[in-house]
Amino acid sequence: MIDPVSGEDVNDRRRRGPSATRLPLLLPGSLSDEQRAVYEAVTGGPRAAGRTPPFALADDIGRLHGPFNAMLYSPPVGLPLQDLGAALRFRTAFTKREREIATLVVAAHVRSDYEWYAHERIGRRHGLTDAELDALREGRAPMLGDVRERVVHEAARQLAAEGDLADAVYTEAVATLGRGAVVELVTLVGYYKALALQLRVFRVGVPDGEEPPAWPAGDAAEPGRGGAGA
Repeated sequence: MIDPVSGEDVNDRRRRGPSATRLPLLLPGSLSDEQRAVYEAVTGGPRAAGRTPPFALADDIGRLHGPFNAMLYSPPVGLPLQDLGAALRFRTAFTKREREIATLVVAAHVRSDYEWYAHERIGRRHGLTDAELDALREGRAPMLGDVRERVVHEAARQLAAEGDLADAVYTEAVATLGRGAVVELVTLVGYYKALALQLRVFRVGVPDGEEPPAWPAGDAAEPGRGGAGA
């Protein structure tokens, strides 16, 4: 079993170059059975299915990027957490664009480098334009021609910034999206804010060789990735 505190005999001696992360990146060959179940759920699930994923889930020696490494340290939490993430990405009532608009609203609000890195790439694959992505990254409302997308954006923005929905926004969201989708949207915002908190606390940034997002000048509503979210 990997020591969840020190991570000793996993990567400290084999790590390539310096890293600021507080959780040593775990090698696939060193995982316990419980950790292996989490690893396989991440790398063998819908995130890795189909054509080439928009971003790499692991490095060239199999260590998981982003929030997924932290999930290995507590399999009883990590396994249902990754399944919740998969449900929010692949099993909700939202279109792919709607889902990525909401996720990127959260990533920009908390300035989570990794969340933005990953979901900008997913969003581009599903049709988000440079202008729309720039607006989302800068905290502005993008020019969206679809009424559902506008409602998703405003509701996600209010949830991320205020942790609540005003009566008018809630009523419009229910009327436009349906009650079930509003439940899913509230959960999505909470999930990605939780991941951003983990990424910040454990000092997880974008993978080596990748550029972090260019955040606008000024203080964020919440600090970003934690040393440098989903």
